[in-house]
Amino acid sequence: MGKTPRTTSTLVAEGDRIACIEDIFGILFPMRIEPFIYSITEHISGDYNGGYWHYNTINNGGFYMYPESGEMFHVICSNGFIGDVTGEVLGVSACMYAYSHLSFSEDQQLSALCSNHYYLLREYVYGMDQVDVVMAICD
Repeated sequence: MGKTPRTTSTLVAEGDRIACIEDIFGILFPMRIEPFIYSITEHISGDYNGGYWHYNTINNGGFYMYPESGEMFHVICSNGFIGDVTGEVLGVSACMYAYSHLSFSEDQQLSALCSNHYYLLREYVYGMDQVDVVMAICD
């Protein structure tokens, strides 16, 4: 029996960002998904105040983004999670939360797309060193 390959992520180069987003999400990203990710991030971390975000693709077809920062972000969630996390953990968590929430949209295209991306990102998260932190933020 073969070993299941580990999911990995790749940083999207600056010049490839627009084409990458268009290929994965189309117009739904700038109109619905991206603003929701930012909103969630602002809601769970008072330390977040905008800035540049990195885009990452996952070798299973998934995508996540995270704020560029060498600093930790203090996160407080309504589920009781309180802690300090890296920008990448904050972004992954915000993307999972956004995909989950938007998967319940009445817009069938948005719902299906976000549902699929939730599961693709979750598969990646299970291979992360900080899987327990991400899941504690999202659950």
